[in-house]
Amino acid sequence: MSGAAESKQERPLVERVAAAVLYEGYVLYPYRPSSVKNQQRWNFGVVCPESYSVAQKGTEAASMQTQCLLVANETTRLSVSVKFLQLISREVAASIAPSDSTKQSNFQPVNSLEYDGRLYNTWQEAVEREVGPIAIDLPDRKQKTETLEFVFPGETSVEELHGSDGSEVVGKVARRQSELIGSVNIELSACSNSSSALKLTIQVRNTTPFADADQKSRDEALLSSFVSTHTILKLENGEFVSLLDPPREFSEAASECKNVGTYPVLIGVGGEKDCMLSSPIILYDYPQIAPESPGDLFDGTEIDEILTLRILTLTDEEKREIRASDERTRRVLERTEMLPLQQFMKLHGAMKGVNRKEP
Repeated sequence: MSGAAESKQERPLVERVAAAVLYEGYVLYPYRPSSVKNQQRWNFGVVCPESYSVAQKGTEAASMQTQCLLVANETTRLSVSVKFLQLISREVAASIAPSDSTKQSNFQPVNSLEYDGRLYNTWQEAVEREVGPIAIDLPDRKQKTETLEFVFPGETSVEELHGSDGSEVVGKVARRQSELIGSVNIELSACSNSSSALKLTIQVRNTTPFADADQKSRDEALLSSFVSTHTILKLENGEFVSLLDPPREFSEAASECKNVGTYPVLIGVGGEKDCMLSSPIILYDYPQIAPESPGDLFDGTEIDEILTLRILTLTDEEKREIRASDERTRRVLERTEMLPLQQFMKLHGAMKGVNRKEP
């Protein structure tokens, strides 16, 4: 898996893998807003408003459920965090000649506007959101339920682009962030088959009001959705049970776990069982960030070497559009152009030793 090499020494493994999941599919090669592939978002883990899910007859999910097993004692403490992206609409408008009646400048939406040597594009930016961590003590191992409701308020900002003399407004850049409302419900219960493990269920719901949902497009719904939603689960003095390879005594209980839109796996150094990542992307237990990867490329099914070579073949005008898209995409281009030859050669492959026992 590719990931953010810039910070992989400073952040815990679960945070690095979660960040790679968070931005998977955020923008696709050739990384230009005008590219057909980037005209419609296709991120994993979208949790849309309930009214839009109903209007789409359930083809778009309004909730996500993680269900897994854990072994606890009277000192066990559980921590749950939910992370996702919120898309922000960035709209560019150019000034047009004022009408004779009002003498006031009017503005017309445009896909792009060049001003003072810089290009401004209409685009969807993103901001990271986190709910939690929600901490729960498990002193008696009995059934327990906790719900946290959350709100991220809406916000609109407008940046005026002035002419060379500073008086004339030649354009505007408006950023619109919708209000998001949701809940995280956590439930602990005994397993039905008398297993010594506890069943943990986490439901993430999007309860954001979304009027006239049956008349809205998916792009409009995405602005009120949780995107790339995933959950991080941590235990103190307890252990999670692998759902991919459960011990025999937990296999029946593991088979009864129902996960909807997400897949929980153990994460950490092989053998550790105190942390799980519930991801909208299917992973194996103990996923890792490839040490050869120089950083995020965002593109699903990515092969770092091929994408890096393709980025280097882009024209100057294409690179200019990439720089104007957003900060994360600009960093992809700049990191690729500055990649040392030694680091580039590592992308081609590495010879690793194989331990073989002599007969």
